[in-house]
Amino acid sequence: MPKFILDGREIETAQGKTIIEAAYQNGIEIPHFCWHPELSVAGNCRMCLVEVGSPRRDREGNFEKDENGNPIIAFIPKLQIACATPVTEGMVVKSVSEKAIEAQEAVMEFLLINHPLDCPICDEAGECKLQDYAFNHSKGQSRFIEEKNHKPKRQVWGPNVMFDAERCISCSRCIRFSQEIAKQEVLTFVQRGDHVTIELFDGTVWDNPYSMNVIEICPVGALTSPDFRFKSRVWEMSFNPSISFADGSGSNTFLGVRNNKILRVQPRTNMHVNKYWLTDDARLNYYNFVNENRVTDPMIKVDGKLRKSTWEDTNAYFKKSLSTIIPESIMVLGSGKATNESNYILKKFANDILKTKNIDYLEHIDKGMEDDFLGNADRTPNSLGAKTLGISANGPVNKSNLVDKINKGQIKALILMEEDLDGYKDIYDSLDKLEVLIVFAYNDTDLTRKANIVFPASTYAESEGTYTNTKGRVQHFEPALVTKENLRTMGMKLSRWDAFGEGNDRWTKHELRSCRQSWRILSGLAKEYGHTWNYTKSKDVFGELTSNIEDYKGMDYNLLDTHQGVELGKAENPDPVVLNYSSHRMKPQDDANQFIYATHNSH
Repeated sequence: MPKFILDGREIETAQGKTIIEAAYQNGIEIPHFCWHPELSVAGNCRMCLVEVGSPRRDREGNFEKDENGNPIIAFIPKLQIACATPVTEGMVVKSVSEKAIEAQEAVMEFLLINHPLDCPICDEAGECKLQDYAFNHSKGQSRFIEEKNHKPKRQVWGPNVMFDAERCISCSRCIRFSQEIAKQEVLTFVQRGDHVTIELFDGTVWDNPYSMNVIEICPVGALTSPDFRFKSRVWEMSFNPSISFADGSGSNTFLGVRNNKILRVQPRTNMHVNKYWLTDDARLNYYNFVNENRVTDPMIKVDGKLRKSTWEDTNAYFKKSLSTIIPESIMVLGSGKATNESNYILKKFANDILKTKNIDYLEHIDKGMEDDFLGNADRTPNSLGAKTLGISANGPVNKSNLVDKINKGQIKALILMEEDLDGYKDIYDSLDKLEVLIVFAYNDTDLTRKANIVFPASTYAESEGTYTNTKGRVQHFEPALVTKENLRTMGMKLSRWDAFGEGNDRWTKHELRSCRQSWRILSGLAKEYGHTWNYTKSKDVFGELTSNIEDYKGMDYNLLDTHQGVELGKAENPDPVVLNYSSHRMKPQDDANQFIYATHNSH
């Protein structure tokens, strides 16, 4: 492995690594716009120019030394781009020398010649790489006095991406992404020169299932999301890490929140799962149900109508409603949408308190969503978790014979935890034949209106827990939204606006829901039956789970966070901690552990 000197520091790296790669692996940032570790090298922006040299030799091939005995370094007259220059043994690189800094300032002055002053209205403002570098790597002034070159604005590339050609700095990241990652080659440079811009090929649309990833990797505000456009400034929001609710891939995400509402979902780097990417489906289709049409309080049916109730009265009504029904006539359905913690407690509640063996969960499979990248046919985030915890068809009644058992009157009570019966019309149509229907629900739906008891369940965005993806990786996540349940623990996870707003500020008028995590609801019901379960937080439940379920033994939240998830049965041998590259160094996401520097140096 070659060793070289970077800004006076000796670094050892793998053969074939470029200067910029070796720098990042060692926690050193070399300014750049166009380079990305998952894309081919383009060398467009020239922002990463550095001085490169090597020890000088005499005619006999011996290293020449100065009067102090140090090697004399012969630097290449022209600066080199760090993104395309491979490291060689003995190389000496200066990224903060006078010449390198002068080049960075010149590049920034050149890039800003025609860039519009859109910062006050640009969605990228506050997390823009051009803004950051203008502050850190430019002179702060321009010698350009002519009129700026104007280009088309608000160009619709596709259903989920809008292009502003004036803001584009021609880094070509979007073009390379379309070719190399998304495999939909529809973007290209045209009119190369001072009028260069990016256009779609004639008759094409940028409608790839991964199209919105170009918004993240764009270093400026040239590419924006119609879904998020003008909704908020980033400094008004919190960006808390989470796991995608869209499917079983376990893709890591950030939830952008303001006024206790999710405004956008973005990818969070995890090299073991989704790398830097996220599907458009996961971004757009799994947050509105969190913001709208929520069940906010417990409800019981009185005279054919659901009415709000207290938790105490609802728990008592639950026990009373099931008091005349034998355990063999009670069916419990867990959920691939619920956390491992909630599914574990559901099974414990069914077996130890209700004394029923009838427990199962429903699968939600859509083969049309599957692809060879991140697309996953399993449309729930935790089906494998439910299965590994014993929420399965081992009892006398399961999903395959449930409708028949209901129709015959053998199942009189059904408990649905975080399940909407989407795709199970036969079960839905049989519900009217039940004596008791109990639902743990996120939203007010036709299903909840059929229920005798409705418990307001916290969504993934309001919960702490774990999901197990379809490849068996267990991952921990925390809440991003505030409820009455987690109000005391959210603390500084809120944005500054939400945390410190006054009563007369419009962004403090959000609804504070009385929903609870399903495991906590079940713990309250257990107390109604005379059982005291001493769980105060999700961590307590997971601790018991890992003690009793073989595949999870040795795991805890700290281990899962450190390694960005651990595969089932591998708590003693987790994947190594790796460096997570961030395209935008000074984004708010950096505060949420976006940078995880490698511990391989100490392993």
